[in-house]
Amino acid sequence: MSNLVKFDPFSELNALQRQFFGDDWVTPLKGVNIPTTDVYTNGDKELVIEAHLPNFDQSDVDIQVDDGALVIQAVKHEKEEDKSKKYVVRESSTSFYRRIQLPERADSKNIEAHLDDGILKVAVPLTPLPEPKKIAVKSKVVSKKVASKKK
Repeated sequence: MSNLVKFDPFSELNALQRQFFGDDWVTPLKGVNIPTTDVYTNGDKELVIEAHLPNFDQSDVDIQVDDGALVIQAVKHEKEEDKSKKYVVRESSTSFYRRIQLPERADSKNIEAHLDDGILKVAVPLTPLPEPKKIAVKSKVVSKKVASKKK
């Protein structure tokens, strides 16, 4: 009875957790490459969205404006057939999805997008803010006739 081992039902789960995340919980998914998306403005003229999409082609990317939001989708399917191996078809797919709410000033009719070296750059022009209306300050002059009638 001396070689009894205490059963730990979570030992395999802990091993998987260490394999994926390592011992560093501050930076989970260390080995997983998650595409980044940057959203910033160039002054008051345009909103810029940059999505890092390595290994995607222009034909893989779809951009739409839907209910005041910019929707970026990218899907890449790879299919490989190798008769010398036992499998018939080897497939893999990668996808990317972002939905970014556009400001009311966005000019959705003139949006431009470019994909260069794996970086998708979408420029959304912004309509200029209306100039503030200047209101003249006047002094109220009470005429003598009006003042004498009130008495």
